[in-house]
Amino acid sequence: MREVWGRAVRLLAADDPETGRLVRLLLSLVLAWSLVAAEPDRVPALLWSALGVSMACWLAFVLLDGRFPRVAVAALAAGSAVAAAVSGSAEPAPTVFVFAMLLLFAAHMTPSMAAIAAVTVTDLVLMIGSLLWWEQPRSAMVVRGTVVMLTVLFALQRRQYRQAQHDRARAMALDERTRIARELHDVLAHSLGALGVQLEVAEVMLTERGDVEGAVARVRRARALAREGLVEARSAVAALREDVPPLPDALSLLVTEHRRDHEVPAELRTTGTRRPITPAAEVCLLRTAREALTNAAKHAPGEPVTVEIGYGEGAVRLVVRNPYAGAGASSGHGLQGMRERLALAGGTLSAGPSGGLWEVRAEVPE
Repeated sequence: MREVWGRAVRLLAADDPETGRLVRLLLSLVLAWSLVAAEPDRVPALLWSALGVSMACWLAFVLLDGRFPRVAVAALAAGSAVAAAVSGSAEPAPTVFVFAMLLLFAAHMTPSMAAIAAVTVTDLVLMIGSLLWWEQPRSAMVVRGTVVMLTVLFALQRRQYRQAQHDRARAMALDERTRIARELHDVLAHSLGALGVQLEVAEVMLTERGDVEGAVARVRRARALAREGLVEARSAVAALREDVPPLPDALSLLVTEHRRDHEVPAELRTTGTRRPITPAAEVCLLRTAREALTNAAKHAPGEPVTVEIGYGEGAVRLVVRNPYAGAGASSGHGLQGMRERLALAGGTLSAGPSGGLWEVRAEVPE
């Protein structure tokens, strides 16, 4: 029983609070009660027939909306029109049917604005004609007509709000897909491209030059690139899942690994008040630090490295410094890729000699 109740609660929590299952259940109960409590004193056959058809249209809408939404809203429009045709009687049931069905029709995402306007006008005309036929006062026409218009306007406002939420969610999903594509492209394009070049050179050495030792060296390099690419891919997946630790902790781990792997002094400094930043900014800065450390190990082997993360006003700054090794320190496409990544996140990157040191400086807004 507890499992059934928990499942029901989850379904209701995930449902649309305005047009979902709970609202339809409550409206079904209200319409059924209005139907049972009706006691027409004039042309009961006409009234009962109209209410029966209207109730059948409502049930058709409830049953068909999930699989055939166009048919369902058409049934809803037909039911509201039938109820409006007998809404001039003294019984409140037809009026309840009209307002309930017109509210759901106008709030539904399937019908167009033209269809909503046409159904509303039709219901108003039928309602006024019914009021005249039942000889109701003109004040009743004004009141009911005003309530109908207010009901439709309220439903349209809620429909517009839900549409805006849907568009916002879709835009966020597209942004996330773009971010995933960029992450995977950066990892796969670099790793597989370098791997392919090494294997091609190894093939040339074996088939054209007979240089077995050189080919073996290239294969070993390809194996190392494959291993590095696997690490990068795992890192990208962790970043996409937002399982990465906070930026200072991730940088501390990166600096520790660099110190251990290359046996050089490496230090991390943090300035400013540490605070959470966006995942996009964290990924950009972490990738920039990794690329800068890789370049430092390649172009200035055995030299100390300093990594500094600074929290400023509205922006976070990363600076990586190592002794300047002369020309070639900025070769390759790694920093260019980081510059493009930072630009997409609204940040900037600069790299160059400064006071005898090679300095990579990245800054991204929070």
